[in-house]
Amino acid sequence: MSLKSKGINGERDLVHKFWAKNWACLRIAGSGSMKYPSPDILVGNSLRRLAIECKVTKEDNKYFEKNEIDSLKTFANIFGAEPWVAIKFKGHEWYFMSLEDLKETEKCFMADASIAKNKGLLFEEMIGR
Repeated sequence: MSLKSKGINGERDLVHKFWAKNWACLRIAGSGSMKYPSPDILVGNSLRRLAIECKVTKEDNKYFEKNEIDSLKTFANIFGAEPWVAIKFKGHEWYFMSLEDLKETEKCFMADASIAKNKGLLFEEMIGR
């Protein structure tokens, strides 16, 4: 399975999870490849709107380019949504991390499985928040 397919399947998995809990959710095809900022998925109910960048990895850490996070912040600010990163590490459930919990390096942002486990929210915690 290609990396692109793995990412698309991960996004679709989250779309199904949110709809199963009665949250409207859509996947934004082509996010990251157009000139306008956009998240991977957009989620909402009558109380909250979430703009989420999704990543699936077999590694213990995941890196995000600074422009990727900046684009997510920009979109969320304009749209009035909360910016989040959802990461699925191999052998783990989805973790939802606030941008403040990502570790910033000189060139990028980083999340690792231990930070996600300690600071991230699981799906049920995310929707119950």
